[in-house]
Amino acid sequence: MPKPTDVRPIASELYFLPVQTRVPLKFGTEVTTHVTVARVKLTVRSRDGRTATGWGETPLSVQWVWPAKLPYEERHEALKAFCVKLAEAWAAFHEHGHAIEVGHEFHEHALPDLLKWFNAEQRAGREPMPWLAALVCCSPFDLALHDAYGRLVERPVYATYNAEFMNRDLAAFLEPADARIAVHASRANPFAGKFPADFLIPNPSTRLRAWHLIGGLDPLDASELKGAEPEVVVPSSSERRIHPPRPGAPKPENWADESALPKCAVAEPDDGYPVLLADWIRRDGLKCLKVKLRGNDAEWDYARLLKVGKLAIQHGVEWLTADFNCTVTEPAYVNDILDRLRDEQPRIYGMILYVEQPFPYDLEANPIDAHSVSARKPLFLDESAHDWRLIRLGRELGWTGVALKTCKTQTGAILSACWAKAHGMTLMVQDLTNPMLAQIPHCLLAAHVGTIMGVETNAMQFYPEASAAEAAVHPGLFQRRNGCVDLSTLRGPGFGYRLEEMKRELPAPSAAFGG
Repeated sequence: MPKPTDVRPIASELYFLPVQTRVPLKFGTEVTTHVTVARVKLTVRSRDGRTATGWGETPLSVQWVWPAKLPYEERHEALKAFCVKLAEAWAAFHEHGHAIEVGHEFHEHALPDLLKWFNAEQRAGREPMPWLAALVCCSPFDLALHDAYGRLVERPVYATYNAEFMNRDLAAFLEPADARIAVHASRANPFAGKFPADFLIPNPSTRLRAWHLIGGLDPLDASELKGAEPEVVVPSSSERRIHPPRPGAPKPENWADESALPKCAVAEPDDGYPVLLADWIRRDGLKCLKVKLRGNDAEWDYARLLKVGKLAIQHGVEWLTADFNCTVTEPAYVNDILDRLRDEQPRIYGMILYVEQPFPYDLEANPIDAHSVSARKPLFLDESAHDWRLIRLGRELGWTGVALKTCKTQTGAILSACWAKAHGMTLMVQDLTNPMLAQIPHCLLAAHVGTIMGVETNAMQFYPEASAAEAAVHPGLFQRRNGCVDLSTLRGPGFGYRLEEMKRELPAPSAAFGG
């Protein structure tokens, strides 16, 4: 039976907030120096006539959501245009229900149709925008929906994921790995009669271990400082090597002369924030380091892990993870690096807690058997984990864990977490370099789903000043201290933003619909 607290969206406002990075961040073969953050205000109305507004925010990280040969600006403008279309669609979406029910309905039906229309009409004759990009554009609206629902019922978001507020149990959204379970009375469906609250941490910690990201361009020590020298950057359309793999070695066929490649300035900033890894570790008390690797240069990747590992041991770091950024095409590439570490550097090998997404984004097009990798280390889906169906496929292929992201929608993250936990998979919550409001649901998700170790959080590395207004209210969320972030200042309904205390001036909305 419908509940009086069921809501539907009635109005939306969309804001674009530009942010510049203090240092470049390398994603795969591309480099990020700036990003547009999409912030959304969504108004909902309940069946009993009450209204509430909620807020959501996600950085539109073009290079991560849409790796392609296309110029950056073409992809950037396409993402923004799709956000505008979403603002219109959400304001006119007539589905009633709990935030998860409304969000699921939009994700399953409205979003695919919108993407199909956008690619046919707005991208006709050009490379289509991928599903991952559509999910990221949709996520600030979905986050705002959850915040608005919590504010309407005057509860924290995570206190609403139960039978008191939801109309349907998880069996309405999820299927078990073995579909036969649903039709055999002798075998229990793990989702029948269950709600997200049954798979979440009932009393989550307000302190989480913080993972620090080491990007491919980040200097580890003084020998890697660039000063005012320009850095050669391989364009996304090229897979050429800039240097031969070893001094004196023959030049490989894909080697390219530096003079033929574009350059960008990467002078290290003198802004009061650390630059070198040891300084970050000392200042923030870091215990967990995530290492971005190339995935197509085994010697470089091994040397990078070795150098980071030795610095980590020297400075009391406890855990490492290796992120190959979807560029690996054969399990042997990862296995050989891990085996070499095991044999030559057993302590560093032991410090690697898990391996993240070595293989290409599209799991269905690249069904690589990953069992040999997960036999060595826990193996986590990230870019491939768009929803529970792909997580099910990943599990069949040998993946053992899931890296959740709020940028793929709060609804999707919660449902994916429930499916993964019901099937014995380990969880992590990974960052999209979330600044400002985006940091708050991101950290709350990690606290409530229960991760293998803390949460990745790196906006304070790449654009710390962007979050000044939010950090004034929640200093522990935007500064890592003693290796942790602190969520204790979050309180009130929805995501507990305490938005009214933040002194942030927004520009005029780029789109507004409904009312």
